[in-house]
Amino acid sequence: MTFSRFRSLTLLVALLPFATFAQAPAPTTAPKVNAPKPPADNLDLRFANGVVAVVEDKVITVDDLRREIGPSIPGLQREARNEKEFNEKLEALQDEIIQNMVDRVLIVKDFKKDDKRHIPESIIDNAIADEQIRRFDGDRSKFLAYLRAIGMTLRDYRKKMEDDIIYDYMRGQQRKNQNVISPVRVETFYNENKDKFYQEDQVHMRMIALNRQTDETDAQLTGRAAKVTARVKAGEKFEDVARELSQDSKRAKGGDWGWQRKTDLKAEFSDPLFKLTKGQSTDAILAPEAAYILYVEDRKLAGVQPLADVRDQIEKILSNQMTRDSENRWLERLRRGGYVRIY
Repeated sequence: MTFSRFRSLTLLVALLPFATFAQAPAPTTAPKVNAPKPPADNLDLRFANGVVAVVEDKVITVDDLRREIGPSIPGLQREARNEKEFNEKLEALQDEIIQNMVDRVLIVKDFKKDDKRHIPESIIDNAIADEQIRRFDGDRSKFLAYLRAIGMTLRDYRKKMEDDIIYDYMRGQQRKNQNVISPVRVETFYNENKDKFYQEDQVHMRMIALNRQTDETDAQLTGRAAKVTARVKAGEKFEDVARELSQDSKRAKGGDWGWQRKTDLKAEFSDPLFKLTKGQSTDAILAPEAAYILYVEDRKLAGVQPLADVRDQIEKILSNQMTRDSENRWLERLRRGGYVRIY
């Protein structure tokens, strides 16, 4: 592979001038005719010949790069705290996108070197039709106007859609290569990363909320709540009583609020709740708006989760890791076997 490049200042300053970071208020009067113009497009300055890269027989142009990176610029502006950080993020993004565009060409080439593999015309037709529905409400005139705006013919777009399908297919095939994760490897990962599997004390909580009625005193509300707790202590299922009486959004689910950490709850809730064991409920907890009765469906004590509880999670982590490694080796092989020049 032939590969040459040099780094420079940010490529795309003029796509969206950094002045927008200042968030200056819009002028109340029309700007003067001689108002300063935004800076020139640095992409054109860097790539004087309009070429970003050559991959095999494919030329990647400045306009290609603009189309790919343009939608990400607003997000970078929101995330960056200053101009320097924006430029650093933009330069890193441009490098990543250029490499992705190069890899894309190599992946499509790898697919097409097998004469037996091809994408049926009907699949491309359906993909274009879906795009028109998804992005242009099925309006073909809007779709064609979009192509004209970006300087792309329908034939070019069709070729792009075919390459998109090939690219997704080839990447998908790589991910399908399932790797067998041995129990020894899972256990080793667990022992070396136990801190990742630490959990806080947690309670699977159910709750009954009794809203305060107009002019209802604390004593009256407490008395009403006491009748509810008496039913639970007498043996009625908490979830059944919650479905009947609770006045909050979880009523239909039997007052089920799922797993809660102590830090997730207000102290007036967490303090009495976390003193209980499985199957116990609190007395009424009074608040200005309601009385609340909490119930411990189950408990998880603080500490490192046992291997049995996190085995599936570890296998997924290791599988994703192995898939990424395999994909990287595949891409490196394609890069070594192809002609690539990045300017």
